[in-house]
Parts: sequence; C-alpha cells; structure tokens
Amino acid sequence: MKTRKMKMTRSFVLAMIFLGLVACKSGNISDKQEITPRRISSVVTPDWSKNATIYEVNTRQFTRTGSFDSIVPHLPRLKALGIDILWFMPIHPIGKLNRKQGLGSYYSVQDYKAINPEFGDMEDFKALVDTAHTLGFKVIIDWVANHTAFDHQWVTDHPQWYKHDKDSKIVSPFDWTDVAQLNYETNPPLWNAMIGDMKFWLTNANIDGFRCDVAGMVPVAFWDKARISFDSIKPVFMLAEEEGKAELMNKAFDANYAWEFHHIMNGIAQGKKNANDIFAYYQKNDSIFPSNSFRMNFTSNHDENSWNGTEFERMGKAVKAMAVLTFTAPGFPLIYNGQEVALDHRLKFFEKDEIDWTKETDFAAFYTRLNEIKNDNQAIWNGNFGGDFQRVEVDNPEKALAFTRTKGISKILVLINLSAEEQSVGLKNKVAAGSYTDLITGNKVLLNSSNSIDMPAWSYLVLQ
Repeated sequence: MKTRKMKMTRSFVLAMIFLGLVACKSGNISDKQEITPRRISSVVTPDWSKNATIYEVNTRQFTRTGSFDSIVPHLPRLKALGIDILWFMPIHPIGKLNRKQGLGSYYSVQDYKAINPEFGDMEDFKALVDTAHTLGFKVIIDWVANHTAFDHQWVTDHPQWYKHDKDSKIVSPFDWTDVAQLNYETNPPLWNAMIGDMKFWLTNANIDGFRCDVAGMVPVAFWDKARISFDSIKPVFMLAEEEGKAELMNKAFDANYAWEFHHIMNGIAQGKKNANDIFAYYQKNDSIFPSNSFRMNFTSNHDENSWNGTEFERMGKAVKAMAVLTFTAPGFPLIYNGQEVALDHRLKFFEKDEIDWTKETDFAAFYTRLNEIKNDNQAIWNGNFGGDFQRVEVDNPEKALAFTRTKGISKILVLINLSAEEQSVGLKNKVAAGSYTDLITGNKVLLNSSNSIDMPAWSYLVLQ
C-alpha cells in the first residue's frame, strides 16, 4: 500500500523544487570564506533541546503487546542509550470507514482527543509520560493536522471544514483514500478547534511538543498562531515534516526534516553522489533557513523503513559512516526504534509486526558513544547552540569528507571515507594539522599537511 510512501515522496519532491530555486555553488568551501550573517527566527527554542537526540517510537511494533505499559520497562535502556526526546507516532483512534488493510494507518485519525485502544487508555499514556519525565525525557506526539479519518465527528458536524470536489463530495489528498482533507482557507472555527485539541495534550497529558505531519500542506499562518498559543502554556518543541517551506521556520517550528541530506547520504552509499554534494547542501541551507533552526538528520524513519527499505538495504556497509555524519554535521540526529539492534526488517505499516529486541549487535554501544560525544562537545550541538561548520580541504575530495565544527574552545574534526575502497587521505589545510584523540576509539591520531592517513572503506574519525 502506498499511503505513507507517497507522503514521503511528495515531501522530498517539494523540497527539491524549492531548494532548486536557490542558486548555489557545488565547489569547495575555503578556510577564508566570507560568512554572511544569517537571519534568526522569532522561535524561542527550549534550552533542553540544545544537544538533544530524538527517538521515534512506533508503539504498535515496539513490543509483543504494542501497549504503552509495555514500553515503560524500555525507558531506562533508552536513557542509557542517550536519548533526550521521545517522539510517539500517532496515538489516536484509527478510522474504520475506508480503512486500509487490517489495523489501518496511524495517520487516519478518528478522534484527536482520545487514545487508540490498541495501545491502552488515557491513564496509561499519562503514566508513560510521567515516567519518561521522571527519567529526564521530553515527550512529543505526532499530529496530523491536514486530514482526518472519514468517520471523525467533524465530517458529520462540520462538513464545511473539509475540501470538496465539484460534486460536493469530500476529497482525499493524493491516493490517501482513508482520510478526508481539511480546508483551512475559509474556516477560522477549524483553526480554533484544531489548536484547542492540540492544547488538550499539553494541559491534560503534559507532553512537550509535536511532530507535525505534512506540515507544509497546512497554512503557515495556522502554525504561527498555534505556536503562540502553545508557548503561553509551556516551552514546546515543534518538528515539521517538511523541508520545502522555509517560512514555517520563522515563527512556528524549531526544526524540520533533512530530506535532501538523507537522499544525498543514500546516493553516496550507492556511489551516485560525493562529499561535494554535502557541502553544496549546507550552503543552500545557510541561505534558506534561520540560523537558530535545525534540520533532523536520519538514516531511517518509519516511512523510509516501511516503504524504501532498511538503512542496510539503502546504505549497505556505509550505515555507520552515515550515522556518524548525522550526529556530527549541523542538525540533530534521529534514531528510529530498532536501529540500536541493527533492525534489518521492513516493519509492516498496517499490520502488527513486532521488533526483535533479542538480536545481539554492537549498535547500541555505537549509538551510546555517539550520544556521549554529542553531549560532551558543544561544537556539535544543535542549531545556534552548536558551532560553525567548515570544510577541510583534502586531496581526494570526492572520496573523503573532512570538516570542523567549532564553538568557543570546543572544536571537533571529522574525517570520513565516503567510498567502498581504502583511501589515503591527505590534508591540504595546515590549520587542521596536529595531535588528536579519536573520540570513538580513544586512540591517538597524528595529522599533518605533508603526510596522508590511510582510512579503510567507510571508516570514520571524530577527532578532538
């Protein structure tokens, strides 16, 4: 079924169209590049997100029972992993009318102020949030503002709140035939009702923000109004599933998706792109987005895993190298549930399909160490909390990636072999020469501008 796959594809295509309008150079970034001051949004991003890693929870597939209660025992493990923000995919009842396949899509919301009985009840969710807060997590939930299920009460009570075709029939966006598309253009009461339902979760369940599905398909002015309303209650974190509408980041959202960066990483792993594409991407970002906003970097998420394949299918042996990049390049990193046990299975979207947590791998230790490095080094914190991003010239720029992140006395040098062959990487920038410690292994590394360093295929160094 393509319900969510098309959503992901549309997000990427919109991002490509928008970003393609911005002129940029794909050449090198020199050490003496002039830096143009970037605009700053009016969003006051909560301090607790400054070095946060976000973790996506697919409740249905997380355990055998797929309940909130069954997630609670996992929370200490996730805290030890270094997770700061828990993002729960939609927790609301799923519509029955026009449902797709067995259990249906989480994104077909029947009631915004209720709990999907698959997962438990309101008290179970509140207990989960309370426990998470006690352990130091922040909790955000997925919010689907663009559409509802066809058996949402609004369809009966307020049919004028929906989009209609020429025959006055309520329409679905794209081929998402299990949902009815809302019409924000001439319906102020809809704006108030939607904001009221979102505030319900802030006040009744004490959550800390929202990940907003297809945020670009809802008017920017709605999100701007909503953010003001939320901030009057508590500091919130807002994540937009969007990259093509930069104006969403001006007043409403703290972060959005790094869809293009994700596809560049896939392309590099498949030999279709190289390091130059990464730096061109960041040049475009600097010209488009406020400096205090940040992109969510990821090697997998629920859409990618279910529809386009696991990170191992898309990235092969480059998986860890790309994960290191998501933690050290500007942005903030996502871990999708199961990645810490090297999930190599496409989770079914509409059916029960439990994650196997018994698999023994080194990925939990790998992600734990990346989170420790991120927490301890301000240079690689998120947005304006983190440091400048500068390319370090190497003599094989299409095969090897080198950059520094600097914030005050905190400085990190990252080297990654972006190829399936061993590379002898020579530095051209004398400023990068020196004696370092690899923060991942603890080994000493000596770099100078006259010698090169041999790096195995897809290897990486995070140096201090």
